[in-house]
Amino acid sequence: MNPDELRKEFRDNCDATIRRLNEVLAGKHLNSVEPVLKRIGRGGKTPHWFANLRQTQTLPNLDGKSIGSVVEMLLLAVLETHTFSKRKLQLRINPARGTDLPDLDLGVKSPSTNYCTSEPFFSAYERLIGSKHDAVILLTDYQESKQKPPLKLRILDWKYLEKSEIADANLCKIGLKHRGHLVKENEVWAQKFFRFLAHINQSDWRAKQLLLIAQCINHSEQLVELIKKSPTRFKAHNAHLLAKDRTPLPDTELKAIEKIVTTKPLQLGVIDALDNWVIESLQEAARMPGAAEWKLLKEGPLNGKIGMSFALQWRFNFGRIFNGNAKDECALDEA
Repeated sequence: MNPDELRKEFRDNCDATIRRLNEVLAGKHLNSVEPVLKRIGRGGKTPHWFANLRQTQTLPNLDGKSIGSVVEMLLLAVLETHTFSKRKLQLRINPARGTDLPDLDLGVKSPSTNYCTSEPFFSAYERLIGSKHDAVILLTDYQESKQKPPLKLRILDWKYLEKSEIADANLCKIGLKHRGHLVKENEVWAQKFFRFLAHINQSDWRAKQLLLIAQCINHSEQLVELIKKSPTRFKAHNAHLLAKDRTPLPDTELKAIEKIVTTKPLQLGVIDALDNWVIESLQEAARMPGAAEWKLLKEGPLNGKIGMSFALQWRFNFGRIFNGNAKDECALDEA
């Protein structure tokens, strides 16, 4: 049983699979999926929500994470009984190990129309190089349906992402743009540049300004112009904080930006400023990329398609792949 073959077969038949999954969510084909749910359920029993689905064709009032588990279990049952029915497989589900469907080496993510999920954090460099496995993203109507109980869940759309695509689209774009000349110029500079991209907190004012500057690292005139505008942006940001009765930023934040132009060559000033932010903000937590990570950063596609941010776990935002106008910021509520 080759995971690559199974993933290809799944991908080729994903439309039909999701149609079938929606039919099961509507209370159809339950006799065929029940034995699978018993096998993968605790104690050889069907999950507690299955009785509701059979009796009323609805789900009980579940939170977002529980809904994700429902979708994963029913998807597995549909794969066994429908998509791969001729193969007579017994698939496993194992989200605790980081791969929801290990037999396919495939992740399953089920955001609702806020497009966000929380995911385990392993390495900050995943933000650029992506995941260790592909994933299917199943967009649900959970946010809307939970407002009109009983809960009738549907899959609205789906996307298949290869592992390198499960990375931050904007940060990958910046890294890809500058990777060639930075590696050629100075590999340590390149490593520090990527370390900043991997660890950046874009809610931090200085980090946000540095990201703008980093995008122009190979254009001295644009760099100087951006740095000249920093005091104006700094003043406006502090005025905004004061209006909300919050503590303004210290002048050292602005000085760290302005210091860039005192360093020659100017590129080195940018690299030092990026690296200083990382070290001051994260200290030992912000390690340089390991050998395997650096190889992927240098040679990988850097073709992320989603938004990613830090919040104890990763906050993934799939709005870009379902709605090109969606913002990358995620609401704090789950699901």
